[in-house]
Amino acid sequence: MQETANQIVHEMALKARAAAAALRRLDSAEKNAALLAIADALDAAKGDVFAANAEDVASARSAGISEAMVDRLTLTDARYGSMVDGVRQVAGLPDPVGETIWTRERPSGITIRKVREPFGVVAVVFESRPNVFVDTAALCLKTGNAIILRGGKEALRSNKALAKVVAAALAARPGGIANAVQLVETTDHAIVAELVRAVGLVDVAIPRGGERLIRAMCEAALIPVLKHYKGVCHIYVDDKADLAMALSILDNAKVQRPSACNAAECLLVHEKLAPLFLPMVRAWAKGSGVALHEDGAGVEYLSLDLNVATVADYRAAIDFINANSSHHSDCIVTSDEARAAEFMRDVDSACVYHNVSTRFTDGAEFGMGAEIGISTDKLHARGPMGLEELTTYKYVVTGDGVVR
Repeated sequence: MQETANQIVHEMALKARAAAAALRRLDSAEKNAALLAIADALDAAKGDVFAANAEDVASARSAGISEAMVDRLTLTDARYGSMVDGVRQVAGLPDPVGETIWTRERPSGITIRKVREPFGVVAVVFESRPNVFVDTAALCLKTGNAIILRGGKEALRSNKALAKVVAAALAARPGGIANAVQLVETTDHAIVAELVRAVGLVDVAIPRGGERLIRAMCEAALIPVLKHYKGVCHIYVDDKADLAMALSILDNAKVQRPSACNAAECLLVHEKLAPLFLPMVRAWAKGSGVALHEDGAGVEYLSLDLNVATVADYRAAIDFINANSSHHSDCIVTSDEARAAEFMRDVDSACVYHNVSTRFTDGAEFGMGAEIGISTDKLHARGPMGLEELTTYKYVVTGDGVVR
């Protein structure tokens, strides 16, 4: 008899909780050794993973999936190498688990320490990008969290190949952590709802995908969800901007990888600068294959499309961004330090930039080794989420027979 979604999640979560308890007993050196073993195994299995990924890409194209989604699905040599390097980088980062955030000596005679510790079991639901499987697994293992991953059907072969490699590497390690990384191998949508309703078994859920997936998870959830809905990122070019710099930043933010959530979706130009700069933008767009729009405020294109608008000044740009952005990543290009400081203070986004491409909103670029997601929430985590963001804390209180 076929297992129900509830049974599948329940069994996997019980295994994950046992693995999380085992991970809690490992020290940093043991966790790092497991990560390095995974990285070596991934290097050795590259051919098998690429063969599985090629089948996924071919099936996706046959099914008429958009090129933006196909791009997210495709593992190139560079992306695979970056993924494996990310595992090694995570192994080399300081372990936040057990770190004392602060210590207080109280007049009562007690000593209180606020100490970082793992969540326990993390569920990650993601679409398209197979590298998410490895990135999130590495971060969770480093922080002592067991993880259950459910990928999209378009990447199932790739994810199975990666899961096989990671599972074998963990099974060969001591400590009972074989089930610390598990992949849901069914594409039944009911699994997602069961994961986010598994109170007492799964501690937190993290969606990595489109707005539709994220909203569906949040609406069904009975456990905490760390998320961002979409990436509507802005570049504001001030009348005191270096135009060559502005065009370079715009090109990188829009063209380098338009399907990424940190790609620019809207260009704002100071109205005094528009007669000079907008013809340059049109020439750049023609040469780069970018389609310009004047009516797409708040749109996440994830393609070579860009909304363009003029604003009266930097204060108007701030107001426009706060009203239309997704509070992900927004940039001002200007030589005026005071305006830049005001922009970065008043723009209510997870990441704000001065003369820097929004493409830097990324865990690896922020020195986190890898990221488990980018949060536009304001509680617990905001922006790229790395190791520290995958921990909670507890209070450790000691004394010598102290009573109240």
